[in-house]
Amino acid sequence: MRIFTASLATETNTFSPLPTDRAAFEAAFYAAPGQHPDTPTLCSSPVPILRARGREEGFTVIEGTSTWAEPAGLIKRETFEELRDEILGQLRAAMPVDGVVLGLHGAMVAQGYDDCEGDLLARVRAIVGPDVLVAAEFDPHSHLTAKRVAQLDIAATFLEFPHTDFHDRGAHVVDLALRALRGEIRPVISTFDCRMIGLYPTSQQPMRGFVDRMKALEGRGRILSCSVIHGFMAGDVPEMGTRILVVSDAAPEEGAALARRLGTELYALRGQTAMPILDYEDGIDLALQVRAGDPARPVTIADTWDNPGGGCAGDGTHVLMSLIARGVDRVGVGAIWDPVAVSFCHAAGLGARLKLRFGGKAGAEAGPPIDAEIEVIHLAQEGWQSFRASRVTLGRSATVRIVGTAIDIVLITSRTQTYEPTLFSNQGVDFAAKEILLVKSTNHFHAGFAPVSSRIIHVDSPSSYPTKPAETAYQKAGDGFWPKVADPLGLDAAPVAGEEAGA
Repeated sequence: MRIFTASLATETNTFSPLPTDRAAFEAAFYAAPGQHPDTPTLCSSPVPILRARGREEGFTVIEGTSTWAEPAGLIKRETFEELRDEILGQLRAAMPVDGVVLGLHGAMVAQGYDDCEGDLLARVRAIVGPDVLVAAEFDPHSHLTAKRVAQLDIAATFLEFPHTDFHDRGAHVVDLALRALRGEIRPVISTFDCRMIGLYPTSQQPMRGFVDRMKALEGRGRILSCSVIHGFMAGDVPEMGTRILVVSDAAPEEGAALARRLGTELYALRGQTAMPILDYEDGIDLALQVRAGDPARPVTIADTWDNPGGGCAGDGTHVLMSLIARGVDRVGVGAIWDPVAVSFCHAAGLGARLKLRFGGKAGAEAGPPIDAEIEVIHLAQEGWQSFRASRVTLGRSATVRIVGTAIDIVLITSRTQTYEPTLFSNQGVDFAAKEILLVKSTNHFHAGFAPVSSRIIHVDSPSSYPTKPAETAYQKAGDGFWPKVADPLGLDAAPVAGEEAGA
């Protein structure tokens, strides 16, 4: 048995001012064939999983390129075509194969390509023909298009948001693919369009219960896999939105019925799933109140929408400027993207004091830059943080302290959101000693920071992310979905949560 595997992934915010070129992929993660580390990145877990399974079980794995770019704006057309054709050329050289298993994101958009994954999968199918199994793992913040479903035999997403299960779900996809190749199952994909878009964090109810009920359905009867495509509201493409994906064992009617039942259950929860997000001034007020009542642990404030994981620059200054103006003294900020400021800090050297301008560079929404006298307290040529088993680069980094305070700011050159407290501890910040930790992330930080925080508070500040889909002027996604339309499915009575899903 011969299986080809590769990974091409990023998440495209079509409203972001930050272009994505090949250098962005190579700076974040690029592994040539056979060079992927044993630890996965967020979207490449099938590659090391298949490598290990092949060694254990005696089948041949042919590895292609694996690459990931931090979320940003449109991908340069030539970049997408070069990376796509690189993988397709590797697949042609590997033929004949019995299966293809890919690690994808699902929200890639390039100049001239609204559906990069659909284009890649159609070309894969053209090479391998109709009888070779094609499977893929996706991020749930993706666009499930008809084109890509038509090419796939197996597909599944991560179930958790934050995405703590990306490796487990990669193993799930690999296991289904191997079972299918051995003739044990005959997978069929069914989908349901919920005609809505929203935020669905599994770190709280009601999504915690919904996902737990959905997990319990996998392996029951002829149902092999269940996934929620959350959708990505910052991607203005024709098939943007929330969908349900079910894989059954040769039971398309059963799969379609379950997809509809799950979809209508989730539809009934519209408007109830997102975490509370406060205006940033109100959020700071609340953080200071919480801190006064529980001084043992820091309060974590999430600058929810200035999130590099959603394609934003991550150089917004609004929240930090307010904390400085209020005289809040012990703050850890992780992280602000500012390659110029980092270069100045490295030129000055560890322990140096200098007047530094940082943040507020990528666009007007970020706010004005901050000017402060700082001390350089940590330098790294290759800073990093952990995210479960994965190692996430910060690029060249510098940690600075505003003189006369205990405000420590991690400055980075490789844009990334905050995942875990190692972003601070690896960069010389004693995060446990801070009053407030200010992180740039929507929800992926939650699993790492909940155990070390007295409370987590999400705040809203200006950014290039379209935070209100009811008001966003989508050109391609249209307006036939909730919240632009109150009841796009026309369901007068939605099912009771869990009842029809077999909970």
